[in-house]
Amino acid sequence: MAMAVAQHRESSSGSSINKHLDAGKYVRYTAEQVEALERVYAECPKPSSLRRQQLIRECPILSNIEPKQIKVWFQNRRCREKQRKEASRLQTVNRKLTAMNKLLMEENDRLQKQVSQLVCENGYMRQQLHTVNASAATDASCDSVVTTPQHSLRDANNPAGLLSIAEETLAEFLSKATGTAVDWVQMPGMKPGPDSVGIFAISQSCSGVAARACGLVSLEPTKIAEILKDRPSWFRDCRNLEVFTMFPAGNGGTIELVYTQTYAPTTLAPARDFWTLRYTTTLENGSLVVCERSLSGSGAGPSAAAAAQFVRAEMLPSGYLIRPCEGGGSIIHIVDHMNLEAWSVPEVLRPLYESSKVIAQKMTIAALRYIRQIAQETSGEVVYGLGRQPAVLRTFSQRLSRGFNDAINGFNDDGWSIMNCDGAEDVIIAINSSKNLSSSSNPANALSFLGGVLCAKASMLLQNVPPAVLVRFLREHRSEWADFNVDAYSAASLKAGTYSYPGMRPTRFTGSQIIMPLGHTIEHEELLEVIRLEGHSLAQEDAFLSRDIHLLQICSGIDENAVGACSELVFAPIDEMFPDDAPLLPSGFRIIPLDSKPSDTQDSLTTNRTLDLTSSLEVGTATNHAAGDAPSCQNSRSVLTIALQFPFDSNLQDNVAAMARQYVRSVIASVQRVAMAISPSGLSPTVGPKLSPGSPEALTLAHWICQSYSYHLGAELLRAESLGGDAVLKNLWQHQDAILCCSLKSLPVFIFANQAGLDMLETTLVALQDITLDKIFDESGRKALCSDFAKLMQQGFAYLPAGICMSTMGRNVSYEQAVAWKVLAADESTVHCLAFSFVNWSFV
Repeated sequence: MAMAVAQHRESSSGSSINKHLDAGKYVRYTAEQVEALERVYAECPKPSSLRRQQLIRECPILSNIEPKQIKVWFQNRRCREKQRKEASRLQTVNRKLTAMNKLLMEENDRLQKQVSQLVCENGYMRQQLHTVNASAATDASCDSVVTTPQHSLRDANNPAGLLSIAEETLAEFLSKATGTAVDWVQMPGMKPGPDSVGIFAISQSCSGVAARACGLVSLEPTKIAEILKDRPSWFRDCRNLEVFTMFPAGNGGTIELVYTQTYAPTTLAPARDFWTLRYTTTLENGSLVVCERSLSGSGAGPSAAAAAQFVRAEMLPSGYLIRPCEGGGSIIHIVDHMNLEAWSVPEVLRPLYESSKVIAQKMTIAALRYIRQIAQETSGEVVYGLGRQPAVLRTFSQRLSRGFNDAINGFNDDGWSIMNCDGAEDVIIAINSSKNLSSSSNPANALSFLGGVLCAKASMLLQNVPPAVLVRFLREHRSEWADFNVDAYSAASLKAGTYSYPGMRPTRFTGSQIIMPLGHTIEHEELLEVIRLEGHSLAQEDAFLSRDIHLLQICSGIDENAVGACSELVFAPIDEMFPDDAPLLPSGFRIIPLDSKPSDTQDSLTTNRTLDLTSSLEVGTATNHAAGDAPSCQNSRSVLTIALQFPFDSNLQDNVAAMARQYVRSVIASVQRVAMAISPSGLSPTVGPKLSPGSPEALTLAHWICQSYSYHLGAELLRAESLGGDAVLKNLWQHQDAILCCSLKSLPVFIFANQAGLDMLETTLVALQDITLDKIFDESGRKALCSDFAKLMQQGFAYLPAGICMSTMGRNVSYEQAVAWKVLAADESTVHCLAFSFVNWSFV
């Protein structure tokens, strides 16, 4: 039998593995033995598999090889496979870095061109200032040129004219994407870096509003173009996109006439629509381009009846430039440039329609994030809960968002009509008698109501309220604003198709709210989750029946430091079995900031402003972000839109309408109380008052905590170099141990926690003052605290043994040791509060 001798260094394919070192000697394998070993390894790669041993025993050709030699072969085979995977990963990373470096070099070239252009303009202006006396002659010569304009002869009614428009659109778009046609400035708070999604910029001075993004995506250009052209799939404000005409351009490209409808974000202004030409073509360098612009004439496009509820907006040359990268992936440039006709909205809302930041947040950044999300899902990097496929969960998010937008806008062609509205009513009641709740995947599972669906909606202006903080509070403290019986009514109607007036079957809400995460986007800017509300019937015959309610919910914009267009909380009752084709009736809140934030123009924020946690109840991580990441809410305004939907039977329409109007007003009153509580200028018993005027600011409290720790325990809580100036607060906030402070009342409540403390309790600074000290310890922990409390008050500190505490979400947290000490005020005689430090904590 021929012997196959392996070479000393294995080839890159790894197919000729037949020699190994055993006790100082090379072991030679035949080609048949190598093939048999490869088959066994392919079927059972795990070394401890019993199946592998069985396969080896069943293979006669391997019977004359010692088990030790086979074990060494498998070990070497596994090592080589790991080396190949690591080499492949490093090659992929290297390709991405090379492409990103190319992108940054191109961006640098563009900025250099922009600088040169500004220098030339500056020199020209200086020359004009020095030649004032000759300006009259110059103006006359200029006028002679201006009076002879050259207009391109374009006719949008024939293919040749459309091709001329398309070529002009392409040239203008490319000059914006890679040139200096628009004076781009960096998007506030979005500095590029290794973890950044891309490079983002907004227009500084141009007609309309414009935004630009560029980034690296691990998808092929044709796939990216296909996704981006399907605008309703990623642009949440896109209601409908219809291609009316499509024909080849003669150069391998295509020209399309597209009618697009977008939602209005509030109930206070009409929606927008666009009538555009979209041109798709491939450039000489292999880049794929999709560019688009509006066709002139407000009456152009579909029939006037279809656009009756819309204001025609203008899309200036915009689009996508997608260039393939060597080794896979693409570099994408996105430009969005629009005129949203701000004159047609109330003056208070005009910042929404005149801000390039809003366009960047809602469209440009959203498009790039969506592409990155799809790329990660395709590569298997994203893992979601409950065994759901990413596409299914993404569809749920889109259906919730679309249903909520439909409720806010109430378009006539969807069957909505206003019920008894005289214009002075604060709550708008709209009904839809033809509403069917179904999923796109299974229309046969639709729920058709005998009466239909009723929507109660309202908008209100908020002053000095951070949208992220308010939405986070509404998410975490549903019992503060929601009526469990109303939720139960909606859930029962959807589940069984039965109707009853709320209150006919009274139910007690236990106060327990369990949040079960399903998935999130790549930057955690949107969360998808299931909420379980525990309830029990008060009726005697149903006393032992569970009345739990399940809600499917999306929450976005809850990070103050993230750049986001708005903060939303949208939810819908859902069956506990959570089927993929479950009917949804979304309701929720949307909070949109109206004014530009002063911090956008700052180069940095002071540590005291960023971390002034106890005095202003600003919730969020205190990471040192770029300018604009942690906006001040002083003198800021935002608009809150509430839309709640209820199914009804025809004979209960008036009852449900009265209930809905009263309920929305109750929710508005609750939200106003919460808003006052989290506003820097307000107090509320719901959240708990802020620290009294005599209480220390956050920086002072941090000094007291560290000084008291050193005074009582004879050691430093922080390193010596971290004790100077504002660094104390920053380092205390970022300390690895969970540090919490509680008041010295009969029922101690927490007044401060660092980031680790908030993470351990799974709460926020707003909700922190709702938590009492005894609630976080288990029985043994409470006993240990009680036994050592006298010692703590006498000598000023105490060590608590390892134990278990509980987060606000009901999860157990273990810690190796806890240290408690008295925090003394500046006079070193007044005890301000008690501090606790939990060492090496972790969830169990």
